[in-house]
This record gives sequence, C-alpha cells and structure tokens, in this order.
Amino acid sequence: MLGAFKAKDANMASGKRPSETEVAQYVESVTNWGRWGYEDELGTVNFINPAKRKQAAALVRTGVAVSCARPIVTGSAIDAPSPPIHYMTGSGELYSLDPEIATQHASDFIGMVFHGMSITHLDALSHLFWNGKMYNNKPADLVTTRQGATAESIENVKDGIVSRGILLDVARHREVDWLQPGDGILPEELEAIEKECDVAVTPGDILLIRTGHYRRRREIGPITLEQGWPGLEAACLPWLHERSVSMLGGDTVNDVSPSGYEGFRLPIHQIGIVQMGLWLIDNCNLEELSAKCAELGRWEFQLVLAPLRIEYGTGSPVNPIAIF
Repeated sequence: MLGAFKAKDANMASGKRPSETEVAQYVESVTNWGRWGYEDELGTVNFINPAKRKQAAALVRTGVAVSCARPIVTGSAIDAPSPPIHYMTGSGELYSLDPEIATQHASDFIGMVFHGMSITHLDALSHLFWNGKMYNNKPADLVTTRQGATAESIENVKDGIVSRGILLDVARHREVDWLQPGDGILPEELEAIEKECDVAVTPGDILLIRTGHYRRRREIGPITLEQGWPGLEAACLPWLHERSVSMLGGDTVNDVSPSGYEGFRLPIHQIGIVQMGLWLIDNCNLEELSAKCAELGRWEFQLVLAPLRIEYGTGSPVNPIAIF
C-alpha cells in the first residue's frame, strides 16, 4: 500500500458525524416529495435535461471509452451469498465432431440476484422503503410478490441515462491504495477533492466516488458483510441534495458500514432513495476510470448507462461507460 494517510485526512478529521436525531431530520430537510408533482417516478433524474446531455457530449474529445462495471462471474463468495448462475444450453463441441451440421450455434442461460455487494447495478426508486413508503409518498405495497414494482420500476429510465460524470477519487486524495472497512467520507473531503482536481459537481451530474474497495477485493479477496466497507457518511445527504446530483455511484454500495446509527444502517439508501429520489449505482469498478482520469488530468467525462428494460424491475445490472 501507499502508506497510512495523515491524521488530518482521517475520516472524521475535517468534520463531524451528525447525531442520529440530526440524521432523522434529513427525512424532511432533503425530501423531494412533490417537487416534480406527486405522480413523478424519476426523482433526481429530472435534473438531467437536454442541455445537460449536450454539455456531457461536449466532453467527448478523444473518443476513449472506459467501462465502470465489474465482471459478472459465477461461483460463491462471502460477499455474494446468491451468486449468478450461468450455464450453456448449447455449445460448439458437437460441431467440432460433426462440422457438416447445417445450423451451428451456441446459447446460454444467465440468472442472478443483482442487488447486493458484488454485481454492478442501478437501484430503481422502488428498491427501498421507509416507514412503509417509497419515493414520493407511494405505498410500499405497490411492489408486489406477483408482479414486482408496479410503480417506480427500472422501466422509467428505459431511454437510458446520459449525463456529465464526475469522479472524486478519495483513495487517491488520501494517498492510499484503498480505504479500510468503516472509513467514512464527509462532504468537506469531497469539496477538498473538487478543489484539488479543479472540478465542481453541478446540477444533473452523475457523481462517482472511488474508495479503492474493489481494488482491495481483487488483490486480497472479498470480506464478510459483518466487517463492513468504506463509503459516504449520512452527513453527505444535504450536500448531495444541495448540489442536485442526479445519480450517485461508488465502488461499494455507497453507504459506509457500519453507519454508526441504530435506525439508519444505510442512510444514503434509506434517505437518498426514498426521500430524495436519488438513483444509486452500486458496486462499480472505478479502477480503470481512476487511472484514465489521472493520465488525462481530467475528472469529468460523458457517462452513459443503458439499464435493461425489466418489466416491474426494482433495478438492473448495468455497465456504465465513461467516454473522454
């Protein structure tokens, strides 16, 4: 590793963690319920307008594209209790034995539980509830066992997401290979990285936060969920709300764990999704993106996501593509 970061860079050094009472007040202070009407099912994606897409397109100068997704792999892992299933329904082996067969093809089946800690995915606003409600005061029972998400499903972004992406590389800022489990990130540090990289998060941006956690997983293996992971502190919620971020993505599930709160184990999810209507991209691979940003000296890019059109889906596996 690059070495331990200095005490002044410690996760609590540049600010303080709000009390649980203060976090509970975010439920009201950062809410977007009714902001775009009570029939709205897009939430913060409303911040992405044609002008924002044009701004993102103007960032494409070299045409270099970088995937921000982890590979989908089979096999169990301690942080993936429901691993993807992949088996072949047809292969090329038969045709090697009998190459004269007229129609030759291979085919496969893939099934997965993509919510969790291992697959890169986009959470729809139907994924999380708080006090029996989902975003915009809709009842949780609109997500049913029989059909799935009859409201606020992933199909609401069927036309894809194109916006300006911003990478704030916390591990690079702290001069470490990766943050440790439980290391939290406060808004003061995000602002310090903005200044360091001469970039600013503006309305409609897709914000990506790198902790280096995926690099840790690749180099030394996955860790148990009980050990926790690095991520954003609840204190970032007002900052995200003020900056009008359209989507938040990270190389963990965005929340720091443990959160430090009894009633808010995942406040970025519980308050961000339900109250703000904030779309989350969990479990990204930001290693190649980090390297490319550092190489080019650019921390902004066009970011494109094309979620699967899963009818009544509470989310989708995604492969976010950064284009420079």
